[in-house]
Amino acid sequence: MRNGKIEQHMAMDQTDQDNEPRRKGGGPFRFFGEVRAEARKVTWATRQEVTVSTIMVVIFGITAAIFFYVVDLLLRLFMQFIFSFSLGG
Repeated sequence: MRNGKIEQHMAMDQTDQDNEPRRKGGGPFRFFGEVRAEARKVTWATRQEVTVSTIMVVIFGITAAIFFYVVDLLLRLFMQFIFSFSLGG
């Protein structure tokens, strides 16, 4: 009989869900209203934080570019050195 009680309980839950009105969408005005409400909750970075972060990204980008240029240069010189022996140069 235990299974009967579980099935009865599940059936009651199902009828409760069927009685609730289903809302579809709400349209674009509701959507953008909710987006605006969520955007107000965001803790935005200060101008100083954005400036410092931007400077850090630029410095890191320049540093990475220099690093990869040097690695590329060294590999190119190494390959030229190796090929000079194999090609009889």
